[in-house]
Amino acid sequence: MPVVRITLIAGRSPEQKRKAAEAVTQALAEHLNSTPSQTQVIFEDVSPENWAIEGKLISDTRKK
Repeated sequence: MPVVRITLIAGRSPEQKRKAAEAVTQALAEHLNSTPSQTQVIFEDVSPENWAIEGKLISDTRKK
């Protein structure tokens, strides 16, 4: 059973996640010979103050 964990900076809409989950599920069914009922997609939203790129918090870079 495929389990896909997608970590994102918080802010995506439920509709965006719905479409992504459908696309990922279909891709795995096609390429891994699994079925949609076997596929789980987990979205993990992380707030910008808890994510850093190049040593800088995303929340700080968005303030500029």
